[in-house]
Amino acid sequence: MKLTFLGTSAGSPTAERNVSSIMLDLRQERGRLWLFDSGEATQMQMQKANFSLAKLEMIFLTHLHGDHLFGLPGVLTTRSLMQNQSALTLVGPKGIKQFIQTVIEISSSWLTYPLNIIELEQDSLVFEDNKFRVDAKLLQHRVPCFGYRIVEKDLPATLDIDKLKKDNIQIGSHYAHLKEGLTVTLEDGRTINGKDYKGDIKRGKKVAILGDTIPCQASIDLAENVNLLVHEATQEQALEAKAIERGHSTTIHAANIAKQANAKRLIITHISPRYSIQDNQKLVNEARSIFANTEIATDFATFQV
Repeated sequence: MKLTFLGTSAGSPTAERNVSSIMLDLRQERGRLWLFDSGEATQMQMQKANFSLAKLEMIFLTHLHGDHLFGLPGVLTTRSLMQNQSALTLVGPKGIKQFIQTVIEISSSWLTYPLNIIELEQDSLVFEDNKFRVDAKLLQHRVPCFGYRIVEKDLPATLDIDKLKKDNIQIGSHYAHLKEGLTVTLEDGRTINGKDYKGDIKRGKKVAILGDTIPCQASIDLAENVNLLVHEATQEQALEAKAIERGHSTTIHAANIAKQANAKRLIITHISPRYSIQDNQKLVNEARSIFANTEIATDFATFQV
């Protein structure tokens, strides 16, 4: 599971940063890509990062401000120019269905694949299968804005084949029973307990990707014990009043959320255009004064979860 930042600027693009978009690369786990937000020129950023629109399975929008939204029509309609595209699910706040319908109608565009739209108005379980679960919670911004918690489910413990071989045990027809942790009697008369030959449970990874927000309890809940937290840090701490007034967080706010949530790692993004790449070290150092394991995202930076 990997995260690639396609855009890391707040509000408007700069020469160094495009606006908000993040790709969760699940090609190894499920052969698909999940996109979080789709600011202007997202499809161009996808091309540069070598992500195929054909691999898109789900798009999650945090909120309907333009810097998180205006690239979406291009992503959807360009995908229609490709033949035999699979269904796509779009998750976002209420109003996204009207936005898509209006853009498609006015621009005389079309979609050639099924588009399933899920509109959010409250905290919700938005996706679950046998491998992943995604929960959404309402944050605190100037418009309805959601954060997402993506949980990879644990894989059950497998049999320790090396230990079985070491004890000269031929599992044969007993494999299924041993795998369930049952006691079996072998052909040579020995009785063994499957639980003694189970390996460790493979713990799934947890990621929280939050939209624009001031510090709130929902952020802590979404980020609880995650392997990786993505949190906006629009302003430095000296501009805290400005950040709060506009519904945003500072570097220190993001770090405090990570600390309170017991997250393992923090990536700050959604950086105000007032800051250049040369300011990155200053911004990340502020966050590290509270939460040491902090990094700052730049366009096309990839992080292994």
